[in-house]
Amino acid sequence: MTDQENYEQLVRLFLPEGVLDYFIIANIILDGEAVNVHLEERNLPPSEYSQDKLESKGFSPAVTVQDFPLLDKALLLHLKRRRWLNHSTGKIVSRDWQLVASGTRLQCH
Repeated sequence: MTDQENYEQLVRLFLPEGVLDYFIIANIILDGEAVNVHLEERNLPPSEYSQDKLESKGFSPAVTVQDFPLLDKALLLHLKRRRWLNHSTGKIVSRDWQLVASGTRLQCH
């Protein structure tokens, strides 16, 4: 197992419950002051658009969420949220994170 895989297994223990249902761990960067976990949203279209034809159009700019610290280091989650083109309306859509985050530690603004 590589160092990256070891870090990933460890970080999974500290991520908010359910976050890996929607995101993959793209990278983990350890520096002197923080553990930076870079997450990318999976290509799983939002259920409210299940009747529409959606096409992934990449990611919105990443947002950073500060989670509970790990020992003496900040835990920073860098979330790249996916966006989709709704061919039915011609508009770009994304997941409603206010619904997903309800009842979890994860709160995106």
